[in-house]
Amino acid sequence: MSTRAHLALGGNIGDVAGAFIGALQALKAADGVTIAALSRVYRTPPWGVTAQPDFLNMALAIDTSLSPRALLELCLAIERAGGRVRDMRWGPRNLDIDIITYDDVLIDEPDLTIPHPRAQERAFVLAPLADVARDLQLGGMGLNALLAQLDASGVHVDDEATQRVQKALQ
Repeated sequence: MSTRAHLALGGNIGDVAGAFIGALQALKAADGVTIAALSRVYRTPPWGVTAQPDFLNMALAIDTSLSPRALLELCLAIERAGGRVRDMRWGPRNLDIDIITYDDVLIDEPDLTIPHPRAQERAFVLAPLADVARDLQLGGMGLNALLAQLDASGVHVDDEATQRVQKALQ
């Protein structure tokens, strides 16, 4: 049995596009995961802690037979393999992988909340997510309606990073 899930990738230090490529290749190679769609790569201003470099962000739709917990463990393992160090909330990082949705499943556990609890507040999540799931609803609202409520003025497609990621995954 396969479930549609949506993931968000982000990073702002080191070779972020390279980290995305590595993460996507690891997801592609993982048992129980098929990449269904990739967004473009977006350059976005930092959120939370703003005194840091701009981020690159992207989203993907996957079909998976993994449970939400197993998918989280896979994402965390990919982050660790990519050199992710968790030392500051909302701080600089080379790679972050978040589960945004897992079909219509609702989970509220200390280390796993689905849908992602702050996705609706973040243009850097919603803009890429709209590339792969235009009709998706979060909290009963469509992505375009949610985006219209946010300041997305600093969210722009990074054509160079997008082309690099797409070329590497062909």
